[in-house]
Amino acid sequence: MQKIERKPLFDLGQLVATPGALAALEKSGQSPMEFLTRHVTGDWGAIPKEDRKENQFSLEKGFRLLSSYRTTANDLVWVITEASRSHTTLLLPDEY
Repeated sequence: MQKIERKPLFDLGQLVATPGALAALEKSGQSPMEFLTRHVTGDWGAIPKEDRKENQFSLEKGFRLLSSYRTTANDLVWVITEASRSHTTLLLPDEY
């Protein structure tokens, strides 16, 4: 079966991660790129339907984008790309 490549939908800008997010990724053994790739290709993870609609609107209008993912260790990690597309941050919800 051939793997389908999804193209990036926007620029991530500078990549930043908080200490909590880095610890959660280390704990799970997962790479930040796994979540960044999902985010930049429009897989917003476990967010409500309303937030998915908001992300689509934000993608079209150039506003902030938010994704939410669970690591294999069950930690919640957010990925936020600012409206300016100048940077993208991986963080834990309580670090927001």
